[in-house]
Amino acid sequence: MTEKTDLLIDARWIATVSPAPLLEHHSVAVSGGKIQAVLPSHEAHARYQPDEHVKLPHHLLIPGFINLHTHAAMSLMRGLADDQPLMRWLQDYIWPTEAQLVSPEFVRDGTELACLEMLRGGTTCFSDMYFYPEAAAEAVMRSGLRATLGLIALDFPTSYASDATEYLEKGLAVRDRLLGHPLLSFTLAPHAPYTVGDESFERIVTFAEQLNLGIHIHVHETRDEIEDSLRDHGCRPLQRLQRLGLLGPGLIGVHATQLEKSEIELLAAHGCSIAHCPTSNMKLASGTAPVAELLAAGVNVGLGTDGAASNNRLDMFQEMRHAALLAKNATGNAAVLPAQQVLQMATLNGARALGLEDKIGSIESGKMADLVAIDFDRPELMPCFDPISHLVYAAGREHVSHVWISGKCHIADGKTLCFDHSRLKTSLALWQNRSEFR
Repeated sequence: MTEKTDLLIDARWIATVSPAPLLEHHSVAVSGGKIQAVLPSHEAHARYQPDEHVKLPHHLLIPGFINLHTHAAMSLMRGLADDQPLMRWLQDYIWPTEAQLVSPEFVRDGTELACLEMLRGGTTCFSDMYFYPEAAAEAVMRSGLRATLGLIALDFPTSYASDATEYLEKGLAVRDRLLGHPLLSFTLAPHAPYTVGDESFERIVTFAEQLNLGIHIHVHETRDEIEDSLRDHGCRPLQRLQRLGLLGPGLIGVHATQLEKSEIELLAAHGCSIAHCPTSNMKLASGTAPVAELLAAGVNVGLGTDGAASNNRLDMFQEMRHAALLAKNATGNAAVLPAQQVLQMATLNGARALGLEDKIGSIESGKMADLVAIDFDRPELMPCFDPISHLVYAAGREHVSHVWISGKCHIADGKTLCFDHSRLKTSLALWQNRSEFR
C-alpha cells in the first residue's frame, strides 16, 4: 500500500553532504515542508503516492547554499566604488552614501534585490548584518528565503541609531517582535573591533548569554586593523575579544585573513566559526584567509559573499570555486580543499555556524526541504565524470533550475515564481538616481 506525500523529487544525482556524499538515481520525499525520506527511485515510486512528482533526469540535487555573511541591502550600492582599498572604500564612499540614503525603505528594497539574486543562484539561507533589521525582515518574509538577521551595533551614530545602546535596544525589540517566525533567526552583530568599544562589547556578551544569541563580527580583515589594535589596545583584535569574553561556539568571525598559528588554535579551542569571503577579500586586497590551516585545526569554516558593494555578486558558485583555488594556490598543494569539502563549507558548515544544523545544510530525513537542482544537461557541463567536482569547478548559477525552501518551490525550470520584478526595477532606478556618486 502506498503512502501519501506532498512532493517526490527524482534526481540523477543527490549530493546529500551528510551522511553519504553522492547518491545516484535516488529520490527525496517531502511532506509538511520536511524531508520525509531519501531512497532509491524505484523504491520511492513503489512506496509513495505524491501530490507532485518532479523528475530531474540530468540534474544534481543539493542542499540549498547558506551564505554565511552578507550586507544584503548594500546591493543598492553594487559597483558604486570599485577598485579601492577597504578603509578608503568605507570612509570616502560607502559611509557617506549610507549617511545620505540609508532608511527603512532603502534596506527593504536592497534586501529584496539581494534575496532575488541569491534565490536565483541557489542560496536558500543567508546571515545578514545591516541597519533597520525590521525592514530587512519584511523583505525576507516577502521573498520566502530563510535568514539570520544580525542586530548591528556600532559606537558611532547613523540614521538608524545614535550609540551602541540604542542600536541594541532597537535590534532586540525587532527580535522580540519576530521571535518564532519559521524562516527567521537572529544574532548580535557588533560591526568590528575598530568600531565597537570595550563597554559595548561587555553589554553584547551579557545579551548573548542571557538570550542564547550568537555573535557575528568582522575580525582580522586587514593588516591595518591589526596594527591599529596593537596601537590602541596593546594587543591583537582576537586577544582583545578573548579578554572581553566574546570567543565561543556562537561566534562567527568574518574574513580572518590575518591569523597567526596561535590565533587559529585559539579559535579552535573556543569552538568559533569563520565566514570565509574569498571574492570580497581579493577585490579589496585584504589578504587570504588560511582556510586549510583552520580546517586542519578543527575550526568550522563556512562561505560568505560579503555585500554586493564589495564583491560584486551574491554568488555562492563563485565563492566555492574561489575558495578552492585560493587554498590550493596559497598552500602549493593541489589536493587541499577538494570539491566535496567546499560544498560542505557552502552548506552544512554554514548551518553549524548559525546553530541550524539540525534543520538545514544537508539532505537528510527530518530536515527542512531546502533543496536546489542544477541542470547538467548543458554542453559546457559535458562530459561529467564527477558531479560534485563539476558543481564547484564548472557549473554556475545560470545552471540552477529549481529551488525549494521548506518544500515550497520558488524557482522552477529556471523561472522565478514569487517576485514582482517590475515593482522592484522601478525602485532600483529611483535609488540609483538619488546617489551623489552615480
